[in-house]
Amino acid sequence: MQLYLGEEMIDDYHTGELTRRQMLRRVLRICGSAAAAAVLLAACGEGQPAAPAPTTGATPPTPLPASTALPATAQPAATVQPSAPAATAQPQPGAAPLSVPATDPAVTGSDVTFQGDAAISGYLAQPAAEGSYPGVIVIHENRGLTDHIRDVARRLAKAGYVALAPDLASRAGGTASVGADQITGFFANATPEELVSDLNAAVVYLGQQKSVRAGSYGVVGFCFGGAYTLRLAAANPAITAAVCYYGVTPQPASQLSTTNAAILGQYGGNDARVNSTIPALEAALQSGGKIFKKQIYEGANHAFNNDTGQNYNETAAVAAWAETLSWFEQYLKG
Repeated sequence: MQLYLGEEMIDDYHTGELTRRQMLRRVLRICGSAAAAAVLLAACGEGQPAAPAPTTGATPPTPLPASTALPATAQPAATVQPSAPAATAQPQPGAAPLSVPATDPAVTGSDVTFQGDAAISGYLAQPAAEGSYPGVIVIHENRGLTDHIRDVARRLAKAGYVALAPDLASRAGGTASVGADQITGFFANATPEELVSDLNAAVVYLGQQKSVRAGSYGVVGFCFGGAYTLRLAAANPAITAAVCYYGVTPQPASQLSTTNAAILGQYGGNDARVNSTIPALEAALQSGGKIFKKQIYEGANHAFNNDTGQNYNETAAVAAWAETLSWFEQYLKG
């Protein structure tokens, strides 16, 4: 997890999300020591000391290396669905068309707290109209529970789901308390067992809501949350549908061979680091006879769905959201 999060910070630096000073500071906190940070930086081709030097301004972002997009169609297998043709995504300016404001009368949203091994905070969004709806866990990026992730929960609520976005930094007091520079370090030092335990507690709490249809649970996650989408799908047999946005395949990948979830993977064509882990995911799911589909959006980078970030790609985000809703329609509502 330290390597993965460190690579994320370096990617954020290269795409202009972070200054070099910010990146170095966060890598140091992820690794826990200057020596370990130096090793990680060298392994990622940075080759600079971990301690940030004084600077008077942001370092211009370095262009990303040429992409190595994977094929848009999965290898044939009886239980693996072929992917749709790869979408060619071009960045587009303007307001995010998918956003659902907190004031939208079709949805209600509120901060909640529930109990797991520790007290866990989160954000619960649901349709304003009374009814019985499938439930979906929304797993945030390595930045914690942000307004963007709350927005994603409301998007699901508007589409007819009860969505719970747990704050996986709750054991440290929550995202707001930990702070932007510290939060990746917290996640790097949290164990997968702790985080999956908190996610399992979120599934239990979601199922206790009177508006949630019993036995109808899905999960969607982004980046760090995409990886934990796969971990939760592997660990919790109640999850029947999962959508992983550009998350690395967890190790060992074989843990996914027994999942009950139909899994959709959504990836940016330029995201070579994450995409290199797709074959292991495919192999594990094929070996277990599981349902899997991947969609790769050519021209899109890592984190293309986040409309608050530098990598936002409207064309890819809109197409991927349509795929997400179609997947949940088939495997949660169907």
